[in-house]
Amino acid sequence: MHTYKEEIGSILQSLVELEPARVVELLETPPDPGMGDLAFPCYVLAQRWKQPPAAIAARLARDLSGKRGRFWEKAEARGPYLNFHLDAAAFGREVLEQISAAGERYGWSESGRGKTVVIDYSSPNIAKPFGIGHLRSTVIGHSLYLIFQALGYRCIGINHLGDWGTQFGKLIVAYEHWGNEAELLADPVNYLFELYVRFHRSAEEEPALEDEARAWFKRLEEGDPQAVDYWTRFRSLSLENYESIYDLLGIKFEYYHGESHYNDRLTGVIRLVREKGIAVESEGALIVDLEKYGLPPVMLQKKDGATLYLTRDLAAAIYRYETFHFDRALYVVGAEQKLHFQQLFKVLELLGFDWARNCVHVPFGLIHFKEGRMSTREGKIIFLEEVLQKAIKMAREIIEEKNPGLADKDAAARIVGLGAVRFGDLSNDRIKDVEFDWDKVLDFSGETAAYIQYAHARICSILRKAGGVKAEWAIGATALQAEEEKALIKTLALFPEKIEAAAESYRPSTIARYLIDVARDFNRFYHNCPVLNSDPALQQARLLLIDAVRLVLVNGMGLLGIESPEEM
Repeated sequence: MHTYKEEIGSILQSLVELEPARVVELLETPPDPGMGDLAFPCYVLAQRWKQPPAAIAARLARDLSGKRGRFWEKAEARGPYLNFHLDAAAFGREVLEQISAAGERYGWSESGRGKTVVIDYSSPNIAKPFGIGHLRSTVIGHSLYLIFQALGYRCIGINHLGDWGTQFGKLIVAYEHWGNEAELLADPVNYLFELYVRFHRSAEEEPALEDEARAWFKRLEEGDPQAVDYWTRFRSLSLENYESIYDLLGIKFEYYHGESHYNDRLTGVIRLVREKGIAVESEGALIVDLEKYGLPPVMLQKKDGATLYLTRDLAAAIYRYETFHFDRALYVVGAEQKLHFQQLFKVLELLGFDWARNCVHVPFGLIHFKEGRMSTREGKIIFLEEVLQKAIKMAREIIEEKNPGLADKDAAARIVGLGAVRFGDLSNDRIKDVEFDWDKVLDFSGETAAYIQYAHARICSILRKAGGVKAEWAIGATALQAEEEKALIKTLALFPEKIEAAAESYRPSTIARYLIDVARDFNRFYHNCPVLNSDPALQQARLLLIDAVRLVLVNGMGLLGIESPEEM
């Protein structure tokens, strides 16, 4: 589609006295396909030409009367727009050839070659179960990793684990008071979580426990061997649990650099802010006053010398740039942390780091179940692993009902179940809250992963029955003339620009919504354009077309971290 737009930009350049790139930027899609495929809005010329937009459109249509391009066959005025109509055969041939040639790399580009993007995502808290609340950061971050990778970027995924802070003092106190070694080893994370919840309930009646916890954390910060041993064990046992979940989701990180990784760099950060003169003492604490930038002051060091979360984030950002020399650093963190990142990026800027402008907070809304919001302190948490396993179980039951003869139901159930959870999140605009509904995410006819996966499986079934694709591309150039075929080809042509748009906006939902359109257009085609029962030439052309659809579905779902089963 971009090649088609560039051709129109080149043709209109001399007629409208605009740069081709500007023409391409202005092109719109008409609301009714019968009006054309692309439209140039002539109102942008009205003031300069001192003519009504409709008159300008009519003039341009006369200038192009009788002419045609490589991919367009006519141009006509429609009110204030100059509308271009595709040459379906030429355009179809071009699109299908591109998809066939690129195969599993169709839609990919090299626009990011030589550039590095660091993505901070997932980041669960050590010694607490991996809750559903971390699903959004995990799947959005992983999808952005895959999207930028498809654009040629060197991607570095960092799991900024919550592995430091006073909660470890609380856990140590809880374990000292009520811990049991056998129970810890039997179910480490859930047992530690129970101890954490018990501590908070007990501390309400025994406030002295809080003082005890602060004392233990101080010992940890000072390197006390016993405190460090506790921390090391809790961290190691938690990571084993998290990695099993990441393995299930097919996610790998280059680095598990949590908060503790930057402890030995905090002194340097404090020294740097003092040297730059951007920090002041306030009641014994070290703060940076950001009020003149429209932000509240931020504390970097307490009066007792303890540092804060933002101090560690400053150390992490500086370390990441010094280590990876990133072109972009993304922080896939909930929208409630907006102020924190505004303050972080402003302090980095005040420290003189030009690269601070390339640091981006990618916010997202909350995820809700009907049970309500979660709180780890109160013990109200929905475990992600339980959600994933439930999705797989429910998918298995649906497959058993719909296709009892399927050879490997367990494999298909895993793909469909995990895909349902991922897509149920990613198909929503990330900035909005998500209400998770089991009935919706596993609906084979709704806007779900299962709907798209079923379209893919149906295509694979047709191709198997046909014995594969045998035709030359020349057949597909002239045979595909039905409106459903032309609409499907136009939709397939949009895939590369959808990937670019998803990267620019940091919204995997752009690809998810697009894939629903592809599956919907395919289903319209399937119900109105027989494949196996058409004459030989048309059959081969349609096989070429649905094979192209298959590739786009596989590639697009892959960018969301979702597999496409051949049978389900």
